[in-house]
Amino acid sequence: MKSLQEQETELLHQESGILTAKLQRRSFLQYAGAGVAGVALIAAGCKKDHNNTPGLDTGVDLGSGDIGILNYAYALEQLEGAFYAAVIASPYTGISTAELSLLTDIRDHELAHREFFKKALGAGAIVGLDVNFSSINFADRTSVLTTAKAFEDLGVSAYNGAGKLIKTAKYLEVAGKIVSVEARHAALIRDLISNGSFADSTAVDANGLDGARTPIQVLTIAKAYLKTQINASNLPTS
Repeated sequence: MKSLQEQETELLHQESGILTAKLQRRSFLQYAGAGVAGVALIAAGCKKDHNNTPGLDTGVDLGSGDIGILNYAYALEQLEGAFYAAVIASPYTGISTAELSLLTDIRDHELAHREFFKKALGAGAIVGLDVNFSSINFADRTSVLTTAKAFEDLGVSAYNGAGKLIKTAKYLEVAGKIVSVEARHAALIRDLISNGSFADSTAVDANGLDGARTPIQVLTIAKAYLKTQINASNLPTS
């Protein structure tokens, strides 16, 4: 199986032309309850087009409209949360106290994001997803950090690409707050790998902008790390 980093590199080539402050989980979830609980989840219709979702047209249906985009984000946060939970449950060989603390913070952020979307979606939330991390060596620092970097970069590009598809202003506001945290994670992981690389040219383009990917592009990369099949054929595209 190709690594997540290799899949990202291939997709970027094909396209040719996507933590210093600790976030307390309890306060984040309190905000989620106050800011979103009163907002109705209304799905906007979207035609199915299986031809545009190769390999992503069977399995757990993410839904359409804003519901679909929230479930899309929820699926990605499940994946990231599970990854960092595994990292902390069995830290890699030689991990320092500082790195363990930082990665624990990231785990807590990702789990908070996951629970936020689960609560916001309520009965409309997809099921818990089964992951496949068989290609990751959790005992090896390079394997863990390389995968973390790829996951974080993928997450940033996912939120950037999905923003224009969100119709409800409150959801867009919260998505903006989450993607900024994901970008902090990405910068930190990059610096753990190579000091000073937090915003190099592989992350930020000549215009000073992060990359963006469509949900289909993101899920095509991420599906290698999911045992559960995802049906993204009803997601909005514009």
